[in-house]
Amino acid sequence: MQPASFDMPAFFAARPLLLAPMAGVNDPAFRLICKRMGAALTFSEMISAAGMRHKNPKTEELLLHLDGEAPFAVQLFGSDPCLLAEQAARLEDRLGDALALIDINMACPVRKVAGKGEGAALMRDPARAARILGAVVTATARPVTVKIRRGFYCGEETCVEFARMAEAQGAAAVTVHGRFAQQLYQGHSERAAVGRVAAAVSVPVIASGDVHSVADVADYFENQGAAAVMAARGAQGNPWLFSHWAGGASAGQPTHAERTAVAWEHARLLAQADPHRLVGLRRHVAWYFRGMPHAAALRRRVQECVSIDDYRDLMDAVASWN
Repeated sequence: MQPASFDMPAFFAARPLLLAPMAGVNDPAFRLICKRMGAALTFSEMISAAGMRHKNPKTEELLLHLDGEAPFAVQLFGSDPCLLAEQAARLEDRLGDALALIDINMACPVRKVAGKGEGAALMRDPARAARILGAVVTATARPVTVKIRRGFYCGEETCVEFARMAEAQGAAAVTVHGRFAQQLYQGHSERAAVGRVAAAVSVPVIASGDVHSVADVADYFENQGAAAVMAARGAQGNPWLFSHWAGGASAGQPTHAERTAVAWEHARLLAQADPHRLVGLRRHVAWYFRGMPHAAALRRRVQECVSIDDYRDLMDAVASWN
């Protein structure tokens, strides 16, 4: 039984644009801003099931969320079916109706994850992946989704067969990123891979990869049969992508004043929620002003920011730049 706070059919019927689970990027303040801008669903950063079991403080902090974000999704990764099922059940108990769904990451290609048989490495081990999905689906009443890539090895597309397996194990939706794991984040995402999966399964397919504009979002919906679209790097410094899509049309670039206001809002919210992450805010501030006049000077200045007072002084200075 799905929680009343998250209606899956209605969710997909609205052609939603989602904020992807990006490690080191999705702090709770950024997610709340994206939600306010129109993101239909936000995801936690990728969370280790092993870290949750051991109650690692840094892992526990990744579950922090702000009022206004819920219901939100949590993405787990690991390779032990029993451990993932155990932690999925724990998430449901801990978060209640704030938890929209649980996503299992089988797409992360970085060595420290895939090198341990987790993330995208599971695309080389579909039998284990099936056991993981079956165990997690059994352990929780929340919808369980899975994120995959086009395949692991360049030139060897396995996403269609893998998605069919996921559907058979009870996955409520499949997210497809159109790069092979061996590509990491290089080259282009093959959008047609999303279309091939969408044509092969009956569960909703969420598109991921190279989503930078309203036109990119529309292409996935109109030409690839996506039920939802997930923005990752295209949302960095650009939460306006969600408001442009929610508004039904592409709008102009945000003004200098709008960028400054959102950057300062991000700093204030983060200082209240998770102040030790203010150092990590530096990258967000640089992204907000990417391509703008004085962006290079701002990147130099922001490297000195540690406290909320530092960010306040920087934003006061930035507000006067033309």
